[in-house]
Amino acid sequence: MGRHEQREQIFKLVFQTEFNTPEEMPEQVKLYFEDEERTFTETDREQMKNRFQQVQEKLGEIDEMISQKSTGWGLDRMGKVELALLRLAVYEIVFDEDIPDGVAINEAVELAKKYGQENSGAFVNAVLAKFVKQGD
Repeated sequence: MGRHEQREQIFKLVFQTEFNTPEEMPEQVKLYFEDEERTFTETDREQMKNRFQQVQEKLGEIDEMISQKSTGWGLDRMGKVELALLRLAVYEIVFDEDIPDGVAINEAVELAKKYGQENSGAFVNAVLAKFVKQGD
């Protein structure tokens, strides 16, 4: 499985955090990977679980950064798809030195176009561009 496919699966897990309590998420992750329609290698599964956990561990910091950069848009005002994509991309931009900023932004924008509303791609791009320009 390529990085794009893994990122899409991780986005789906991050998205689920909006509908479940933190205490419910371990079970939700387990169920997600046990779904018979999804076939992952053990390596892919572990990489995705690890990345999801890393994002979850930094969620407070990530949300604070998003709040600061998205002037006029509180987290509660954002669409759940856009928020999940921003969380994943901000993690990649700020905390993962192995992923180039441009790749993180491009992937988030493409997923926003696929899963979000009409202007989701532009919104996600605008917020993430602030992270690169100001070097957070």
